[in-house]
Amino acid sequence: MYGYMGKILRVNLTTSTITGEFPDGETLREYLGGSGLATKILFDETEPGIDPLGPENKLIFMTGPLTGTSSPSTGRYSVVTKAPLTNGWGHANSAGFWGRDFKRSGFDGVVFEGKAPRPVYLLTEDGKAELVDADEIWGKNTSETTRILKEKHGPKFNVACIGIAGENLVKYAAIMNDCDDENWGRAAGRCPPAEPGRGGLGGGGGGGGLRRDLAPGSESNRCGRGRSLWPSLYLLAACQWCTGRAGALGEARWAPLGAPGRFRGPGL
Repeated sequence: MYGYMGKILRVNLTTSTITGEFPDGETLREYLGGSGLATKILFDETEPGIDPLGPENKLIFMTGPLTGTSSPSTGRYSVVTKAPLTNGWGHANSAGFWGRDFKRSGFDGVVFEGKAPRPVYLLTEDGKAELVDADEIWGKNTSETTRILKEKHGPKFNVACIGIAGENLVKYAAIMNDCDDENWGRAAGRCPPAEPGRGGLGGGGGGGGLRRDLAPGSESNRCGRGRSLWPSLYLLAACQWCTGRAGALGEARWAPLGAPGRFRGPGL
């Protein structure tokens, strides 16, 4: 099916095993986009009343069918889990380059489950994935972690990570990506219907002992050629402009810790 790499990773942190799977075409059409597919997985595989920071919860990273293409405004990725702060459905998304690079490393998404006995991060490259010991970067902020991992694995790798806030299970911690400059990065902190940055998806990663995701971009998205996407994309952009959007104004002292700073609400 056009727009997909054809594999979603399932990472069991308890057993340190990684498997691949992919839904059928009907499911992809019914639950279009990263947040829709990730939400279906969350609701299908979790029970009411579970602890958001417990091993029964899922932390799901997902891209959409246009991610990694040349279409405008399609670089975002979604993260879905049971949110630690609201104790309900939690969804965040972030811009930058990590979503594109992760998909081009060969995967559409990843489902984390269980709890790791010690801190680990997931490394993906050219259709391969492995869990790597994260002791050397535990306790580092997001900028430091990005620098250390790029020095270790190479500058082509992109990093999505939690910071010190997520490690300490702060309930409004965010997942950060593209933290290449000190005190700067993109935050997956939005959690409708709560206020922006209030879902605590970064705390979900810390609860499972998961520290980082690394991905370089090399493979191309299998998107159908010769099909016009522009009319629908223009319509989407117009709707977004008319309804307004929340913009994060992360203060420098909070961004490296993986927690968003101040925010302004939606407006025209």
